[in-house]
Amino acid sequence: MPKLCTPGTPGKRVAAEAGRRLRPRAARDEPRALMDLGIGGRRAAVAAASKGLGYAVAQALVEEGAQVAVCGRNAETIETAASRLGDSAVPLVADVSTPDGAAGFVRDARGALGGVDILVANAGGPPPGNFSSVTVDQYLDAFELNCRSTIAMCYEAVPDMRAQQWGRVVAITSIAVRQPIPTLILSNTARAGLTGFLKTLAREVAADGVTVNSLLPGLHATERVAALHGGGGDPAAGIPAGTIGDPVDFGRVAAFLCSEHARYVTGTATAVDGGADAALI
Repeated sequence: MPKLCTPGTPGKRVAAEAGRRLRPRAARDEPRALMDLGIGGRRAAVAAASKGLGYAVAQALVEEGAQVAVCGRNAETIETAASRLGDSAVPLVADVSTPDGAAGFVRDARGALGGVDILVANAGGPPPGNFSSVTVDQYLDAFELNCRSTIAMCYEAVPDMRAQQWGRVVAITSIAVRQPIPTLILSNTARAGLTGFLKTLAREVAADGVTVNSLLPGLHATERVAALHGGGGDPAAGIPAGTIGDPVDFGRVAAFLCSEHARYVTGTATAVDGGADAALI
């Protein structure tokens, strides 16, 4: 059961030192004019947000004036993340790798914030492997982590969104949904199933003012990418943008999908990959 973190001394920052190959190209040093996304005061639950893409989305939502409940499995780590996000962030301890833990996170976020207007469903990925190296039982674990956990969050959050005639669901999946990655057969399979669920849900709830979209990240400068691609070679090879992604930019794309301006965008699976996916649609 997820638990609200008690205040404490933030632990040391958890951040892997990626090599130069795993760093995004630096952005130009110029002021950024914020577009008002119309979500100031909205209440967001962002799963698995102690670091990586989840943290980047939470940061973008806080910048737009949203109140954010963030979760992670380790109390010290999620407290540190929430401290960096500021007073608008509430840290919760939850393990969203199971449906029960995922649903519990949304319930606790609702209790902490007084409601959930925005759900950002996110979780870690299953271990790498191919057909020859993984077992049948491992597919069940991957399905729990990358499909059923998000479904459980939606079942917990969406009914209230429909009742209030406003809501945003953004699921972070993977570019593997559109272009399967040979060494990630577990992720490919589970996330493809989730994408079918999200598309179906989006059509069912669209008339109630609720949008449902997914983001398909390519390679970004995160710990998971460092673990999967840190052994050699250039991970940016083959990416037309010439670099791997900056999680901050990914967070801003997610924040837009949560905005008032995106009210007519639903049922999409949007690649954020620097042009790496060569498909037409």
